[in-house]
Amino acid sequence: MAEKSKKVPSSRVSRLAHLGGLAGKVASNIMFSGAKQVLSGQPVTRKGLLLQPKNIHAVADKLAHLRGAAMKLGQLLSMDAGDLLPKELSSLLEKLRADAQPMPHRQLIELLESNWGHNWLDKFSHIELRSFARASIGQVHKATTESGQKLALKVQYPGVANSIDSDVDNVAMLIKLSGLMPKQVALEPLMIEAKKQLLVETNYQTEGQRLIEFADGLRTHPQFKVPQFIPEYSTDNILAMEFVDGQPLEDFANSSVELRCSIASDLILLFFIEMFELQTIQSDPNLANYLYDEQQNKLVLLDFGASRSIEKSLASGYWLLLKAGLDNDRALMVKAVQQIGYFDEEIDAAYQELVLEIFLMATEPLRAKQPYDFATSDIAMRIRDKGMSLSTRKGEWHTPPIDALFIHRKLAGLYLIAARLEAHVDVAELFSRFEQPQVP
Repeated sequence: MAEKSKKVPSSRVSRLAHLGGLAGKVASNIMFSGAKQVLSGQPVTRKGLLLQPKNIHAVADKLAHLRGAAMKLGQLLSMDAGDLLPKELSSLLEKLRADAQPMPHRQLIELLESNWGHNWLDKFSHIELRSFARASIGQVHKATTESGQKLALKVQYPGVANSIDSDVDNVAMLIKLSGLMPKQVALEPLMIEAKKQLLVETNYQTEGQRLIEFADGLRTHPQFKVPQFIPEYSTDNILAMEFVDGQPLEDFANSSVELRCSIASDLILLFFIEMFELQTIQSDPNLANYLYDEQQNKLVLLDFGASRSIEKSLASGYWLLLKAGLDNDRALMVKAVQQIGYFDEEIDAAYQELVLEIFLMATEPLRAKQPYDFATSDIAMRIRDKGMSLSTRKGEWHTPPIDALFIHRKLAGLYLIAARLEAHVDVAELFSRFEQPQVP
C-alpha cells in the first residue's frame, strides 16, 4: 500500500488558510450534528459536539499536514499537560507525537534542487526519496555518496522556519476557542517556549555544531555513538550526517533484564554527563531520539536540535540538589533550590514545603538501597499529583529558570523510558561518579 503524502503549505497565507478551513469544517460539523441531535430529542452540549470523533480526526490530520510549529505546540502540550487534559484532547495531541505525513516526491525534489543546485544527483550514487523517519520539522532520507559513504539526510519542511510565530499563535487560538484547555494549564508560556524551541531546532547549522560538540564531549564514553556531521552536504535546510545502524528502544522491551537495565542505566548516566561534565543537555528525551546497536553495544544518539547549554552555576545547583536528595537533607535541599532560582528566602513556608516534597519524590531513586525498580514505581504519577497542588497557589508561584524546566522534562522522560524498559537502575552509583561543577 502506497504511503500517503501531502504537500506542505510553505507560505504564511496558505498555512493560515488551512487553519481557517479547519475551523470552518469543525464549525460545520458542530452545526450539522447539533441540529440532528435537537431534531431527535437528544441533549446537546458544546463540548460533546466539539469532541465528535470526526472533529478530533480533522484537527489531528490538519496539524500533522502543517508540521512545524503546529505539531510542536501539540507535542509540548501532550508532554507538559497531557495528564491534565480531557482524554479526547490528550488523544488528539498524542497523535501529533507520531510521525508526520511525508512530503510528496515532487516537493522534496524541488527542495533538494533549491539547496544543492540542478546537478544535485551528481553528488550521490543513490538516494532514497522515501523517508524512513519524520518529525515536526523535517523528514530523514538515506543516501550513499559517490565514494560509498552512507548518509542520513534530515530535510526541513518548507515554510516551517518562516511561519513559527504565526503557526503557534493560530494553533493556540484554535485550542483556546475550543474551550477544552483546563484553566490551570497556562498556555501562554507554552506558546512562547514553542516559538523559541522551534526557532533553535530549525537552525540545522547549529545542530551540526552540536553533533561535533557531543561527539567530542563523549569520546571518553565509548558506550555512546554520535553520528558524524557531514558539512559538505549540509545547508540551512538539510542536515547531513553519518548513517548509523541500530534498533528502536521499543524493540528491546522483551529483551533480557541485563540488556534493558544496561540501556536505561546508560541513558541516566548520559544525563549526568550532560549536566556535570558537558553543561549541555539534549532536552528532548523522546524514544525516537535513540537507537541501540546490539552488535557494538552502543547507545546511538540521533537528534540534537533541542540541545541547550546550561550555566555552570545551574549545573552546580542541581548537583547539590541531587546530593541533598541522596542524603535526605532538607536544609541542603533548600540551599540548592535557592541556588537554582526557585524561590527566595521570603517564600511562604507551606509553599516551600510543597516544592521540597516534589524534589524529594524526584530524587527517590537516589535513596534506594538497591537498584531502583522503575517498572513497579508510580513516581511519575505521584510527582504529577503533587505538582497539581502548585497550580492552586497561583499567587505564590515562582517561575523557575526556563532551563530548569527543560532539565526536569529530560529527567522525567528518562524515568518514563526506564519504566517502559522495566529496568532496575542503581542511580546512586551513577551519580557518585560525578563531582560538583565548580563555579568560577
